[in-house]
Amino acid sequence: MSGEPAGAGSGLVSLAEIAEAAGRLEGVAVRTPLVPFPRLEPPLLVKPESLQPTGSFKLRGAYTAITASEQAARQRGVVAHSSGNHGHAVAYAAALLGVRAVVVVPRTAPKVKTDAIEYYGAELVRVEPTLAARVAATGELAARHGYVPIPPFDDRAVIAGQGTIGLEIAADCPQADLVLVPVSGGGLISGIAAAVRACCPDAAVVGVEPELAADARESLRRGERVSWPPADVQRTVADALRVEQVGALPFAHLRELVAGIVTVTEDEMLAAVGRLASQARLVAEPGGAAATAAWLYRRDELPAAATPVAVLSGGNIDPGLLAATLAGDPC
Repeated sequence: MSGEPAGAGSGLVSLAEIAEAAGRLEGVAVRTPLVPFPRLEPPLLVKPESLQPTGSFKLRGAYTAITASEQAARQRGVVAHSSGNHGHAVAYAAALLGVRAVVVVPRTAPKVKTDAIEYYGAELVRVEPTLAARVAATGELAARHGYVPIPPFDDRAVIAGQGTIGLEIAADCPQADLVLVPVSGGGLISGIAAAVRACCPDAAVVGVEPELAADARESLRRGERVSWPPADVQRTVADALRVEQVGALPFAHLRELVAGIVTVTEDEMLAAVGRLASQARLVAEPGGAAATAAWLYRRDELPAAATPVAVLSGGNIDPGLLAATLAGDPC
């Protein structure tokens, strides 16, 4: 691929970097299983990252990034911005390592996520619900206090950590021919695609976004990163996927390694939340259920597959929303 975006560094994250991250994560991240979704043909395997101690995949990247700068992090502390799950993961990882952490979140972040951040001892800073506000506050805190920034997605160590999911999929199901991954800032799909395409070259990796926050799909179609207005992406119930622009390094991975991006509706994500709970016995937040929703409701837009895998990226759903979704029987 030519014309990699600024921030792509020395190229795409390598399988060696992902393998190194896997070593760092031993005994910290759960090696999540592949769970069959009942009564589907072809069968769907779900990779439930909701079973991580922090309830989402973000632990993998956060812990990898902090330990990659561990000496500086111990001396100066870390700062991160997050819609919720990355902040939770940074707080948890920092507590494990004895590192001071400050987490910047939008004032609209769900209480279930902000409570968890504070539980693990991180200082919480609330800002307006825009990516620009989060980035600005994080930069100011890092400059003022010397904190080590732990980016949510546009970072080699973070991408390598998320890529360990792809390593596990390739090891547990080498015949996988389609891997569906939710897309927000792009770190998750970048790492998974780097690992899966290296280990299973014939497998297709496809991203899934909410229709109301489909900046990555538009970016791929236009060949350049596109930013959506904050007010637009705030409309989606999938708070974990409310990022206005995919990262520079993730975009390089998307262009090189990802077969495409499909979108799902709000109703489809919520229906997938209900079906994951009632049929697969798995708790998912709306954004976490996006990949499953694509297989359930948008299969005609996906590559043909005999052994598809959907990454359930997180399960930190507001209890009231989960109860209402189950009571409404959206399927």
